[in-house]
Amino acid sequence: MSSVLVVNQPVAAAPIPEAPGATTAGYSSRVDAGGKLPDSIPHHSPRILRVALPTPLRRLFDYRPLREPPACGWQPGLRVRVPFGRRQMVGVVVECIDSSDLPPDRLKPVEACLDATPLPEDWLWLCRFTARYYQHSLGDTLHQALPVLLRQGRPLAGRMRERWQALPPSAEAEARLARAPRQAELLAMLRQHHHGLPTQAVLAQSFSREQLLALVDKGLVERLLDPLTAAETGAGRLLAEPALPLNREQAQALATVHERLEAFHPCLLHGVTGSGKTEVYLQLIEAVVARDRQALLLVPEIGLTPQTLARFRQRFRVPVVALHSGLTDHERLDAWEAAASGRAPIIIGTRSAIFTPLARPGVIIVDEEHDGSFKQQEGLRYHARDLAVTRAKHHAIPLLLGSATPSLESLYHAERGNYRHLRLTRRASRHAPARLELIDLRGRPRQGGLIPPAIEAIRETLAAGHQVLIFINRRGFAPTLACHACGWLADCDHCDARMTLHRQPPMLACHHCDKRRPVPDACPSCGSADLRPLGSGTERTEETLAALFPKVPVHRIDRDSTRRRDAFEHMLGQVRRGEPCLLVGTQMLAKGHHLPHVTLVVVVNADGGLYASDFRALEHSAQLLIQVAGRAGRASHPGRVLVQTLHTDDPHLRMLAQQGYDTLAEQLLAERRAAALPPYRFLALLRLESPKEEAASALGGEAAAMLRHWVAAHAPDVSCLGPVPAPMERRQNRYHLQLMLSSARRSQLHAACAQLTAWLEASPEARRVRWSLDVDPQTLA
Repeated sequence: MSSVLVVNQPVAAAPIPEAPGATTAGYSSRVDAGGKLPDSIPHHSPRILRVALPTPLRRLFDYRPLREPPACGWQPGLRVRVPFGRRQMVGVVVECIDSSDLPPDRLKPVEACLDATPLPEDWLWLCRFTARYYQHSLGDTLHQALPVLLRQGRPLAGRMRERWQALPPSAEAEARLARAPRQAELLAMLRQHHHGLPTQAVLAQSFSREQLLALVDKGLVERLLDPLTAAETGAGRLLAEPALPLNREQAQALATVHERLEAFHPCLLHGVTGSGKTEVYLQLIEAVVARDRQALLLVPEIGLTPQTLARFRQRFRVPVVALHSGLTDHERLDAWEAAASGRAPIIIGTRSAIFTPLARPGVIIVDEEHDGSFKQQEGLRYHARDLAVTRAKHHAIPLLLGSATPSLESLYHAERGNYRHLRLTRRASRHAPARLELIDLRGRPRQGGLIPPAIEAIRETLAAGHQVLIFINRRGFAPTLACHACGWLADCDHCDARMTLHRQPPMLACHHCDKRRPVPDACPSCGSADLRPLGSGTERTEETLAALFPKVPVHRIDRDSTRRRDAFEHMLGQVRRGEPCLLVGTQMLAKGHHLPHVTLVVVVNADGGLYASDFRALEHSAQLLIQVAGRAGRASHPGRVLVQTLHTDDPHLRMLAQQGYDTLAEQLLAERRAAALPPYRFLALLRLESPKEEAASALGGEAAAMLRHWVAAHAPDVSCLGPVPAPMERRQNRYHLQLMLSSARRSQLHAACAQLTAWLEASPEARRVRWSLDVDPQTLA
């Protein structure tokens, strides 16, 4: 999504014609992906409630309201439980109207209203925009944006904590404690704490709940219930520790954002790794919270959330809550409710946290804004960074996008003046960022993917008492298993992909469909026992390093080794002690982690994204290389980065190594402009998949023919390419095809997307093929 167009020209998709046969008996349906939904609330009691339900249908459903309306009256944003077919579903009221296409006696009644007050208005607005922009069902959008417990119909209320507080003395009541010495001791303890004590603190002192209740019965103690998220601390006590001094560039960047704290003000904070972007975030949030406003900070990975939370909670006295998929359902609801009520002034979360309601929004910050994990790749395919732009515009608040390697879209907007471009060119450690040193792999022996010059550099770094990060973006022991006699390769039966060899535990696994099978004792093709692993993964590199440096701890950090809760943080805690060690990791280690004792980074193979079919592959590979290089030399010692490659003469790789990411990004933008690719043109991708190749191909051909005929008359700027096989045509035993729409005008692209989805929903053939529409795709894979 090219965010500036959302900012300057909000576009509503063209109304979608209602598909034939869309009305279900007992319901009257309305297309929900068209124009704006009404924001006004009728003052009279409506006869019809139009409800969004969690179905893929892009329609609303009409129901009769209860005879007794809720105390707040019927209005948009109320959750209701309604019958739908043979099931009961929880939906959200979107409109309150007086008439329906069906007579009232054919409409089913609402069974229950689940809320005393409607869901937050800003949350409902964002969901409406998201459904309209991404051509998705409004009901499913609302469903995905709610915490799980609210989807199930639970009340919108966070968990409470008991607190026991002593009441003013009463001579008569205290006289009754003469024969209850333990109760007297408990009362004396509570009087020492003017704000009372929670139940756990009382029980920890060997008192019982029965003794507390006995004091309540005697009128000496009262039982209070507080939300788990405490209320904000009083003015003047915002910080638990002082802010760090800013250098000139940091202070200038902060002052620029401060200029307009009460208006939409998008800024791109473009700072080299280790330049102190987080300190700018902290001091900006301090200014926002001091104005009694809330701050939302988005981070790309769950792995970054604990360290970010720890730093923010160490700095601020006010509540800081987290929202990410690693929380329990109750924890997520607690944080969501605390943000919606305004008790939590600082909210930190991953992609889905963009849907967190804010009572008093003050600023939105997106850290590592270039990161691909901000794009949802299935279901509701939204981009959290782009929704952050839209949401900041709606609330008229500042937006700060931070990165050492900004996306080409953000650089494009900064060049055009749509974003303020703020630069941080110096590291806090005062060492210059480490340059990439390209090492030629050709003709050199390898051990676990490492060649002799890299191994020698590792040995020297460990001897100096420092740490080394070996970056290899492949899990497992080896990318595949091969027969040395006949050339057989371990292919996946369900995908056009090789199976990865794992040693812990021994197995062959497909990383695309998760199919697993035992490692064969002999070649299934010729019977030879000479089976050899090809290439290196994290497990093989770990094994090699453990043999080369037996006295040095080797920590492997990938998705397999960090499955246990808190395993990632536990490993990083060991690394941060500072003893010499080796870290073998995937891109989990490349983003945002402060590893002060790492002075050498070795990239095992930098060629993965150089010649991929996806037009964004080179951009993403360059960002990943610069990010992982940024882990070296962040403290008192300079860093060094060795990049092993088979293509040391590749012009893009040489430009990245010698002139840096900014120069390469300028070159890539020029290439995108010449090729009419984003950010200079807007894309939408229709994905088709079916167990039968002929079914997907036939539907794709019909859809393309219909669309080409339609755009010729209504949207001539839209081009339609395909259908063509996906880069991996067969995956999970299903055939995948793609149809790409492209346009220089977003409004025409959305009109074509609306027409396409309406046609697919009405097509009988489309019911036998799984399809999805991805607006602003971040990958063609």
